[in-house]
Amino acid sequence: QSTCSLRGCCWSPQSDTSVPWCFFSPKHGYKVQGSQKSTQAGFEATLKRLPSPSLFGNDIHTVLLTGEYQTPNRFRFKITDPNSQRFEVPHEHVRPFTGSAATGLNYKVEL
Repeated sequence: QSTCSLRGCCWSPQSDTSVPWCFFSPKHGYKVQGSQKSTQAGFEATLKRLPSPSLFGNDIHTVLLTGEYQTPNRFRFKITDPNSQRFEVPHEHVRPFTGSAATGLNYKVEL
C-alpha cells in the first residue's frame, strides 16, 4: 500500500531493501512524443511534460533526450531544451562522443 503527497511523491515501505521506498507516480514526469530518431551513436527523442503539479516550478514543457551507446558498459544520456540554449558547465574530461553506437551491450535502455 502506498501513500502519495499532493506533489505526487509516493511512499511505500518494502521488505526488500533493494527496492526504493519513495517514487513518483506514472502521472509525473515526461512522455515520449512521436517516435525516437536513430543517430550514429544512439538515438534522440522529444519528451513532453505530463500535466501534473510542478515540484520546483519553471518547468520546461518540451525537452530533447539524447542517448549514446558509447561502450558495452557505458550509456550516456543528456536532456536539453531544444528551444533555448542554456549554460552547460564545462568539464575538461567530458568531450563530445564521435564514435558509432557500441554493440554487445551489457545493459538495456527503454523509453
